[in-house]
Amino acid sequence: MTEDAKTAQTTLRVGVVGLGMIGGGVAVSLVRRGRIPIVYDVRPDASDGLDGVPQQVDTLAEVARESDVILVAVVTADQAREVLTGTEGLLSAARPGSTVVLLSTVSIETVRELAAVCAQHEVAFLDAGVTGGTEAANNGLTVMVGGPEQTVHQALPVLEDFAKQVVHCGDLGAGMVTKLARNALTYAVWAAVREAASIATAGGVSLDRLLQVLQNTDGGTSPLTLLQVHAAGIEIPEERIESADALAQKDLAAAQEFAGSVGLEVPITDVVRPRMRAVYSGELPDALPEDPRERGLAMMDRVYGTGYHELVPRNTTIPSIEHTVERLFAQVWARPYLTLRDRRLLTFGVTAMRDRGDLLRTQLSGAMANQEFTLDQLREIVLHLHYYTGWPAGSTVQGVFEELIARTAA
Repeated sequence: MTEDAKTAQTTLRVGVVGLGMIGGGVAVSLVRRGRIPIVYDVRPDASDGLDGVPQQVDTLAEVARESDVILVAVVTADQAREVLTGTEGLLSAARPGSTVVLLSTVSIETVRELAAVCAQHEVAFLDAGVTGGTEAANNGLTVMVGGPEQTVHQALPVLEDFAKQVVHCGDLGAGMVTKLARNALTYAVWAAVREAASIATAGGVSLDRLLQVLQNTDGGTSPLTLLQVHAAGIEIPEERIESADALAQKDLAAAQEFAGSVGLEVPITDVVRPRMRAVYSGELPDALPEDPRERGLAMMDRVYGTGYHELVPRNTTIPSIEHTVERLFAQVWARPYLTLRDRRLLTFGVTAMRDRGDLLRTQLSGAMANQEFTLDQLREIVLHLHYYTGWPAGSTVQGVFEELIARTAA
C-alpha cells in the first residue's frame, strides 16, 4: 500500500447514525481509537453521556456531507429506509464514492433494496451484521460484512476501529445471512433450554441439579462444538445412523410421555424427534431454485417424496398444471412462517373433513417418505381427527393411515 493510500485510510471521516446501545457504543469505540465521528440521532440528547463523543449534528444531510463512511445503526428496516431515502436523508447529500455500512439486522430483501438505492446515487453499500452489543463501547463487536472486496477493503480501517473482529463473509447480503444464521442458532438453543428446564422442573428436579449434570457431561455437545464438527465434515458413519436414531427415538419418546403425563407442552421435542434420522444422515434439503417451474417441481419432491415431480407432464401448457406447479407449490407450499409439517397437518384436517381418503393417502405417503411424524404422532392425529370430523370420516382416516403404516413396516 502506498503512503498516500495509508494516509487516506487513516483520515477517513466517519458518521454514525443511531446512538442506541450499538451505535452509541460504536461511536465511543471510534473515539478511543482517535477517529472522532460525526453523529446523529432523532433524540436530541442521545450523545450526552457518551464518553468523548461530540455533540450530535442537526441533520442527516450534515452527517452525509462530512463523512466518507457512514455507519447506520437503527433498529428497523423502515427506519433504515427513512434514514437513507427520506427528504433530507443521507442520500440527499452523500458524496459519490462514499460508503454506507448498515449495522442493523434486516431482511436480505431490504439489504438488496437499500444497496440498489445507494447505487443510484453512486454510493457504495455494505451490510454488516454485528454481535456482542453489550461490549460495543469497548471495541468488542464481531462484524459480519457482506459486499464487494474492494469496498470492504476501503471501509476496513473504520470497521477495525470499533470492532474486535471483522469477518468478510462474501458478496452483498452475506454478512446479514451470517447474522441471521447465528441468531437462528441462538434463539433455537434458548428455546430448547427453556423446554429442557420445564421438563426438569415439572419432574421436581431443581435447575441447580440439571446444571450440575450438564457442567460435567455436555462438553462435546455445545452448539459451537457441534457446528465445528459439522463444518469439518465429520459425519456419523452410515452403519451407526440406525442405532443413533433408535436411541434418539427412545429417549425423546420418554420425554414426550412424561411431558404428556404432567400436561407440559414440548413443541421442540415433538418436531425434532421425527427429524433426527435426517439430522444424523445430513439429508436435510438444499435451498430451492429461483425459477418458478423448477422451484415448484423441487417443492413437489419435498412434499411428496423424491422423484414425485417426474409424474408432471413435461412441457405442458395445461393451465391447471402450470398453476399447480408454479403457484401452489412454488409460491404457497414454499412460503415461510409455516413448516412443511404445519402445512401437512392443515391439509390432513381439510381432506379428512371432506372424507377424501384418496387425497389423505397422497398426503400421508409424502409425510411418511419425509419421516415428518413418528408412529405415535400419526396415531395421535387419527384420534384427534375422529373427534373433529366425526366417527365415519375418522374411520376413513384410520383406514388410510393404518394401511400405509402396515405397508411401510412390511
